[in-house]
Amino acid sequence: MLSINEMLAQELGQKQEYIDNVVALLDEGNTIPFIARYRKEMHGAMDDTTLRNLETRLQYLRNLAERKDEVIRSISGQDKLTEELEQAILSAATLAEVEDLYRPYKQKRRTRATVAKEKGLEPLALAIYEQDGQDPNVLAQDYIDPEKGVETLEDALAGASDIIAEMISDDASIRKALREKMEKEAIVTVCATDPEAESVYQLYYEFKTPVSRLQNHQILAINRGEKEGFLKVEALLPGVTGQALVCRGALKPTMYVSSFVRAAAEDAYNRLIAPSAERELRNTLTDRAAESAISNFALNLKPLLMARPVKGFVTMGLDPGYRNGCKVAVVDSTGRVLDTNVVYPTFSQRKKEEAIHILSGMIRKHGVVHIAIGNGTASRETEAMTVEMLKNLPGVSYMIVNEAGASVYSASKLAAEEFPDYDVNLRSAVSIARRLQDPLAELVKIDPKAIGVGQYQHDMPQKRLDEALGGVVEDCVNAVGVDLNTASVSLLQQVSGLNGTTAKNVVAYREENGAFTSRSQLKKVPKLGPKAFQQCAGFLRVPESKEILDNTGVHPESYDAAKKLLELCGYSKADIAGGKLSELAQKIEELGAEALAQQCGVGVPTLQDVAKELMKPGRDPREDLPAPILRTDVLEMKDLKPGMVLSGTVRNVIDFGVFVDIGVHQDGLVHISQVAKHKVRHPSEVVQVGDIVKVCVLEVDEKRKRIGLTMKNIPEG
Repeated sequence: MLSINEMLAQELGQKQEYIDNVVALLDEGNTIPFIARYRKEMHGAMDDTTLRNLETRLQYLRNLAERKDEVIRSISGQDKLTEELEQAILSAATLAEVEDLYRPYKQKRRTRATVAKEKGLEPLALAIYEQDGQDPNVLAQDYIDPEKGVETLEDALAGASDIIAEMISDDASIRKALREKMEKEAIVTVCATDPEAESVYQLYYEFKTPVSRLQNHQILAINRGEKEGFLKVEALLPGVTGQALVCRGALKPTMYVSSFVRAAAEDAYNRLIAPSAERELRNTLTDRAAESAISNFALNLKPLLMARPVKGFVTMGLDPGYRNGCKVAVVDSTGRVLDTNVVYPTFSQRKKEEAIHILSGMIRKHGVVHIAIGNGTASRETEAMTVEMLKNLPGVSYMIVNEAGASVYSASKLAAEEFPDYDVNLRSAVSIARRLQDPLAELVKIDPKAIGVGQYQHDMPQKRLDEALGGVVEDCVNAVGVDLNTASVSLLQQVSGLNGTTAKNVVAYREENGAFTSRSQLKKVPKLGPKAFQQCAGFLRVPESKEILDNTGVHPESYDAAKKLLELCGYSKADIAGGKLSELAQKIEELGAEALAQQCGVGVPTLQDVAKELMKPGRDPREDLPAPILRTDVLEMKDLKPGMVLSGTVRNVIDFGVFVDIGVHQDGLVHISQVAKHKVRHPSEVVQVGDIVKVCVLEVDEKRKRIGLTMKNIPEG
């Protein structure tokens, strides 16, 4: 029998040695970002996603092994464990299979079968279930006992039937065969509880499809419609398929086919197995759909967090609104608040002109270059006002920013600590401005679920969703690196090896002792021990340090190797700051990476990573991404005509298509069938959130506020 590590190697297609190393590193308390970045030689350069999948699967297999031990101990304690049963339990590949095997030995609530057993009818049931040709009516004569509540022959046979039905229901092989058949052949039928009721679920009021063709987004929509009382759902095998399967499993292939056992088997299927199998199938489908939705959410979240920042400019944030007006905040190039205000451009023409006058004054006073407009309520009117204003402000541009979660952040304890002197509404304007300047640094302050780049996130298993999204945030933060002297607590606590407490201690130490002057100074921070230092040091940058390597992704444990590499290639540390290492990669190739790695005392992957960092110290990987589209004018839906070709930004990627911001208040939808010339299983195969894409308008429905787009056959020019 394969060990857990051997199963992981087989499933993930990785060398056994690498799997063993990663499992050992995880058990030692190393984080995924640290393992991915600084232990490449030990795992063959697996990426963060592969390592997280390995970690998740490892936990499942360990939980499975633990459950197997519990089940074996329980059955053994009942003196019912056979060698064959133990082997079957140990060989089970899933928790469902283990539970099937354990079912007959579980302590049950009081059932019709347990009542019959209390009346002494179990021997009769076992005798009938032998199906050896004996007449059940004859066998039952000996079990009529009024004192035990078995007053007639019919009572005895009914009790025996209940026991046989439960035995068949508890048969692990029957349940496994039925589960496999249902997953392939079951039909999902959906109908309306009230066909006249209007709802967003009308598409499913008369819906029927094989389970094998059911899409994940359909599963989640049907589940929600059922939960809200609009839909009734069934997932069953067609006709008597399920009943026939159970009968085949229960009836012995003899000349004499027991009609009594057949009737008991049909009862077992209809009363016990089918409802249970349907629940199990629905749960399996939901788990599958939830896992897909979580994966899709994580897929969308990563590029959103890693969007290219628009740094180095004074920025104005506008949080649009009707009743409470448009909240305004101006922040400097580092995100520090310079000015705030509230204007009311939607109240009247006079108020709009007044707002333009006030905002223009603020822009000129502070030298605002970019304006970030939240995409919520009154966004369209605010954008129109901004475009009108910019006609007299050359050089200033704007961008619509996804404000999802801004109000959650504004009312949070964190925002109150960060901006104790500002009103809740003004805090959201600051957040919107900062989202344009550095999306990652601002979005880490918000619960990832509130960022709004997924589907049905409130229907997901919240613990699993939090784990997946938390992993994405952690990977992104560590991929970019964090400035030790400017990072907030929110950003620092996402760094490998740090947590809420140590992140606060870092900031407290910084406030008390001034800016950090080296990475090694981290060792003086309270509660930040050697292990935490090892995990976090490589991801923290100290631009102020005299040691230039402190402002790179080179880990302190590799400083000697970096210096040795420079020496062997004829460079000095001064050449790093001077940007004179452009030919370093070429020299490594000439001298031989393996030979150099051996002389430097590291593996080739580490040597190559060190070289990349030396060539671009302090590099932000997000700078290589496409710049966001900044606009000075606006399109309205009425301006759109079929055939128009536009550039847009991908805002969300879901199972059935892609939502693209084309500069109109309403995002357009590129249906999955219009994403590429070839057929794709999921739009994420072609695009991701933040991509700049060319689209062509297919149709415009102003009444329903829907814009249909295509990414296929875009005319040139």
